[in-house]
Amino acid sequence: MTSHSPVVPGAARPDLVETGKERLSFWERVIIRFVRGTFRRGLVDSVIRWLQHGVGSSWIHHCTKHLRHMHGLEDLPALEMRQSYILVCNHRSFFDLYVIFGDLVRRGLKHRIVFPVRSKFFYDNPLGLFVNGVMSFFAMYPPLFRERKKLILNPTSLDELSWLLKRGGMFAGIHPEGTRKKDDDPYTFLPAQRGVGRIIQGAKVPVIPVFINGLINDLPRQVESNFDGTGRDIIVVFGKPIDFGSLLDEPPSAKTEQRIADLTLEAIGQLGQREKSLRGSLKAE
Repeated sequence: MTSHSPVVPGAARPDLVETGKERLSFWERVIIRFVRGTFRRGLVDSVIRWLQHGVGSSWIHHCTKHLRHMHGLEDLPALEMRQSYILVCNHRSFFDLYVIFGDLVRRGLKHRIVFPVRSKFFYDNPLGLFVNGVMSFFAMYPPLFRERKKLILNPTSLDELSWLLKRGGMFAGIHPEGTRKKDDDPYTFLPAQRGVGRIIQGAKVPVIPVFINGLINDLPRQVESNFDGTGRDIIVVFGKPIDFGSLLDEPPSAKTEQRIADLTLEAIGQLGQREKSLRGSLKAE
């Protein structure tokens, strides 16, 4: 598969294991094949959807409910099951998408949740498979690689996510920045990664921007602060689906993918300014 081959209607599902058979380790092949198989329509997929919605969202809700403030819900489209959606979000903590999706599920979201994850640990170690299952019920898929010899596999991972989205009934959470921004300024971002544009252009589904601020990366302390009243407010602001104009219909190219990715961060940045104002209002009360 070339770096800019689009996902077309009726195309076969991209096969990361087959594409990477000369580059993936034994455990990578085993774990990818296993998680990949859970997306086949049937009993396993249905059980995982039930676990994501019935179990996963509950502990997230109770561990953040005293700190969490949701805004912009009126801007969300009607979430139809036959349609897939992409949620693009800034990246400040390991738990950004957990909190956002946990709340959406309690408000009626029924789609299967999925978000790309770094391959290290989650896809090269049996313990990573266990953590993926327990923490997210296999939402962490597909894997993205950082090792030089495996970078060539990332387009296949991105194209498989586009393929799953085009099939319908999926809700993908993506961080355009690719990795966490670790400084003290939540209102500026790392550069957008054009792989996000590749997914969006390949899937051609509604893209919902969201900005989140207030979470910390110390999970025990985050949970404790929810109950003892010492935690920082967690403010989530949704925006209307992003209008990409004619960009999605242009021939796939690195330039087009980057422009699409940049637009996602622009939309998230606008929501960040709304969050800053909302946070100021909370402090004034």
